[in-house]
Amino acid sequence: MSERRADPTGSRQDARPPAPALPAGAIAALKIAVLVLLGIGIRYGVHGDLNAIHVLLSLFFSINLLVCYWEVCLFFRRDSVEKRAEYWRRRRRESSRASTREFFAARVPLARLLSPTIWADAYAAYTQYDAAYADRRMFGFMVDVGNGFVTPLPTLILYAAYTLQVGPALVAGVVGVGLFWQWTYVTSLYVASFFVARRQYLISSRDTWIYIWAINALWVAFAVLGMYVSIRLISDGDFGVLGY
Repeated sequence: MSERRADPTGSRQDARPPAPALPAGAIAALKIAVLVLLGIGIRYGVHGDLNAIHVLLSLFFSINLLVCYWEVCLFFRRDSVEKRAEYWRRRRRESSRASTREFFAARVPLARLLSPTIWADAYAAYTQYDAAYADRRMFGFMVDVGNGFVTPLPTLILYAAYTLQVGPALVAGVVGVGLFWQWTYVTSLYVASFFVARRQYLISSRDTWIYIWAINALWVAFAVLGMYVSIRLISDGDFGVLGY
């Protein structure tokens, strides 16, 4: 990897032949695709049908599981993130390119697909839009770390319940109300804290719309859909809302 290119590994290229690698964005997309297709494929194999709400929530669960891994990496590599934030600031001054775009375009060796150092660097790149992720004292840092440790298990429980009707619909609904409400509330609170702290004046309007409004609005939209499904599971007493 050229020194002039972004390097999520934080290492310099040596004289050895380059190892097989893929762009970080392609790796992330492949991981999500595998998780989504696993749920959709299992449902189709068992029940022989597809359902739009199940597909959408399978996508959301898959994205959250990947992000949870990154958030756990953020916690265990928080010192590295604080140091690498300066690297990304320097890269942005030199190239005037979006740091997140550079990160996801950078090639990751296949032997390091699960490297915590590499995936924590996604947050170091994101600090160019919100510096909270390079400061363990900040709300944004703790919220994401908390999501990474707390939500994988209930996410997997709901994914299994929605795919295979595992357990009573009432139980899935109660778990879902708590989980989806948490996502709705905390995401909304994060956006509010961003603007109350006046961080929008530290980045461009375009970046504010893309990285603050659009991404978080999508997260809330999925969570609201999940709350609707959860309420129906409780009120109906069955998985009919998911097409069963």
